[in-house]
Amino acid sequence: MDKIKSVEELDVYQKSHNLTLEIYRASKTFPSEEKFNLILQIRRAASSICTNLMEGGHRLGKKEFRQFVGIAKGSVGELKYQLLLAKDWGYLPQNQFDTLRSEAETVSKMLNGLANSLTDIVSDRSQKNVKLST
Repeated sequence: MDKIKSVEELDVYQKSHNLTLEIYRASKTFPSEEKFNLILQIRRAASSICTNLMEGGHRLGKKEFRQFVGIAKGSVGELKYQLLLAKDWGYLPQNQFDTLRSEAETVSKMLNGLANSLTDIVSDRSQKNVKLST
């Protein structure tokens, strides 16, 4: 993994942030009775992706960061279900659902790649008994 100065520089962070903005825009059109239900849930799941990347990136080691990448991936799974629910209730048209679902799937795959790269770094360092620098 190339050296980065901050989590915000990661492509997966930027893509996740843009997805969150799109989720906020899309959920503005949901019925007001969903304000404390689906709107809150879908926004929380979307924003949780970047939140966990930021928190993990500010931890002391790569192993902890990898754990938070896994939590972010769980949030993508939650978001994908809530998108389906919104579509099935008629709050999202099929084309908007397809676009958002595809973007969520891309983020999920990117998170897999990030987690794998962090696993490789951790296992390489532990085999050589080299201290990780952060």
